Formats: sequence, C-alpha cells, structure tokens
Amino acid sequence: MEDLRNKKTASLVLGSGAARGHAHIGVIKAVEEAGYDIISVSGCSIGAIVGGVYAAGKFKEYEEWALSLDKVSVLRLLDMSIFNGGYIKGDKFFEKIEEMIGAPQIEDLNIDFTAVTVDLLNQKEFWFQRGDLISAMRASSAIPSIVSPVAINDRKYVDGGVLNPLPIIPSVPAGADYIIAVDLNGPADNIHHEQEKIEEQEDGPAWWNNAKSLFSKNKNEENQGDYNAESWGRLETINMMFETMQESLTQYKLAGYPPDLLISVPKDISAFYEFWRAEELIKFGYEVAQKAITDLESNNSVYHSFPKG
Repeated sequence: MEDLRNKKTASLVLGSGAARGHAHIGVIKAVEEAGYDIISVSGCSIGAIVGGVYAAGKFKEYEEWALSLDKVSVLRLLDMSIFNGGYIKGDKFFEKIEEMIGAPQIEDLNIDFTAVTVDLLNQKEFWFQRGDLISAMRASSAIPSIVSPVAINDRKYVDGGVLNPLPIIPSVPAGADYIIAVDLNGPADNIHHEQEKIEEQEDGPAWWNNAKSLFSKNKNEENQGDYNAESWGRLETINMMFETMQESLTQYKLAGYPPDLLISVPKDISAFYEFWRAEELIKFGYEVAQKAITDLESNNSVYHSFPKG
C-alpha cells in the first residue's frame, strides 16, 4: 500500500470559463500523476462542476463523457426555455451529471469541497460547503442572462464568477502543502483556432434552430467561420462581456492572495460553447500543468508559479 505520510498535498482552485473547463480535467490528471494528494477543491462555474465530480469520485466517468461529446450532443443539452426569457435551463446537462454521481451531500464527500456562487438578492458571494452537491454546482454555474438563476430556500443564485471567478480563499483552511489555482481567463495567446459555428441544417427541429439563433446574428451570413464581432450572436456578446469582467476580477483576487502555483489557460484557446473540443483542451491542460508543476518543484517562479512571500 502506498505510504501517504510523505505525499505532497494540494488544494485545487478551479476557475470559471465554460468549455475551457475541459482543461481542468487535464490539470487534475497532471497533478495526480506528479504525486500530489488532492485534499480539497474550491470551484466556480465549470470549475465547481469538474471539481464536484472529482470530489464525488466520478472523475474518470466524467472525462469519458466529455470526450464523447460532439456538436449535436452539445446542442441537445441546451434546453432553452422560450417561455422563460430564452434562458438555458440546464436540466438535461445536470440530469446527465446526476446519472454519474447520484445525489451526494457535500459534507459526505471524501475531500473538502466548496462551490462559489452569488446570492443575487442579497448581492454577496456565497459558499456552498454543505447540502446537495448537484444544487451547489447548478447555482455556481448559472451564467447571468444565459442560464436560469437557481432558486434555493427563497434565494436566487447565479454564477460565482460575477464576484469571484477564481476562489482561492476557500481553499486555505484545508492546510495543504500547495494551493494550485487554474485560471481559465488567462491572457490571450493569439491562438487562431477557427471557431466552429453551428452548421446549417434545413428544416431542422425547433431546438436546433433556436440554438443556432443564439450563436449567430445572421444565420445566412457567408462568413460563418470567422470569429469576429460582426457575426456575434446574443450568447457570444453576453459571454464576452462576462469574461472581460472576470479577467479583471481574477487579477484583483490574485493580487490579494496569490496561490503557490497559478496555471493560466489562454482565454482565446476556444469559444465558450465548444464543449465538443474536449480532447485537445484536456491535452492542453495536462501539458501546461506538467510544465508549471516542474517549475514549482524546481523553485522556478518565471513560468506560472507565484510563490507566497
């Protein structure tokens, strides 16, 4: 049996960033492979989802499901409610998550877990550290103006990225040897992936046509493959505003309490809705984490690490 007494411990901080959250999977694999015992996870939005699945012990199943997604299956998860302001409800997505992990309580998980969200009515940050895990993940990932707010005990919750897209403070009480934070809104790296628009399909089902209208301002534009502001739809415009806000908030949080290691994922590595690109995003997260961990262990602060003190 492996002797854990001398094993390095880590607290993971998993930030928000929609489809870029697949990179969290690669980071976790690299951290475990490097010999770290992950004893706590704090997450926001997609970070809360990946972190929650990991804490529930269903990480491998989630990775396999992510790798199975294609454009059609992603669109089928967008259960938009025309009668509820055009919001994405998220029911189909979390039904799939519940199939994987069941309905655990946060306090019953094997490691400490915090899902960061925002109490909209009281206008303050809220940490879910007890109660239903699925509800906590839903509340943390309810992107304003895109995903329906989550009502729990007469309160309405939205995406934690509104106030804290990289929740470092909740990870401190675990007392791990290292706090490793993953920022999905890192500086653009001029990565010119062609952003894949939703393909045209004549006489498609209603859910398909409704989803397409959110991604593109004009579905008949010839330049659908170009990722430029002229062709942005409502979803892209709202998300770009949200990510701009989150980038500034992240820098503020990092200045206040820098982690032992910051792993930065460029915000332009994928469009926020490209969940079907799991394979390359997982690979990117794994490779960038490997490099960052090597630098951390060699006391090289040049790369991504921000040693305290």
